[in-house]
Amino acid sequence: MKPLMSAEELIDRLKAEAKEENRAGMARFGIPADKALGVPKPAIRAIARETRKDHALALTLWDTGILEARILASLVAEPARVTRAMMEDWVSGFDSWDICDQVCGNLFDRVEPAEDAIRDWHMDEREFVRRAAFSTIAWRAVHQKKLPDETFLAYLSMIEAASTDSRNFVKKAVNWALRQIGKRNLTLHAAALELSRKLAASADKTASWIGRDAVKELESEVLLARLEKRAAG
Repeated sequence: MKPLMSAEELIDRLKAEAKEENRAGMARFGIPADKALGVPKPAIRAIARETRKDHALALTLWDTGILEARILASLVAEPARVTRAMMEDWVSGFDSWDICDQVCGNLFDRVEPAEDAIRDWHMDEREFVRRAAFSTIAWRAVHQKKLPDETFLAYLSMIEAASTDSRNFVKKAVNWALRQIGKRNLTLHAAALELSRKLAASADKTASWIGRDAVKELESEVLLARLEKRAAG
């Protein structure tokens, strides 16, 4: 069994991998650097592999407020112990697309309260909370192979409802979720492409951009061939 490292030991490991040039460049990508160390993502994942999952450890790491420690927290947390209250606490601390997408893809997309969270967050007025709904949907489409098509078909109405939100980090997540649903299988491809075409024809500039960009990818012959091959077994 892997050893259980302390939060202090893990933060020391993070600091040893920190690069000032990485931290300095974060602002160009819309990531606040005031609480960041500048640790590359592969290094964070390597550090996570040095310790075993432990929920108390994850909560301690999150409470440091350090960006990389929070990403590490999402990697060492125990999915079965994630509560709805914890999700609300963590999502309220999202201040960039980076921490949002990392936590959603490392943890939130696979926890039992995810469905309730998505329903609550998809029309939440807070920018990164709303993004979290669609980031979680996108990651679920990638990671959760056993979820039924009905789950993703229900998400399409949420995508349509949020498609007029012009905030950059929201519209890109809505678009991402739509594309990922459409790449899952032939049934979902047809439904996602239908919605994409509808949005593309919208008079709303944001909805039209989301739809046109999704159509471009979903109409790809390469993608369709891949889905048909998968369907054929």
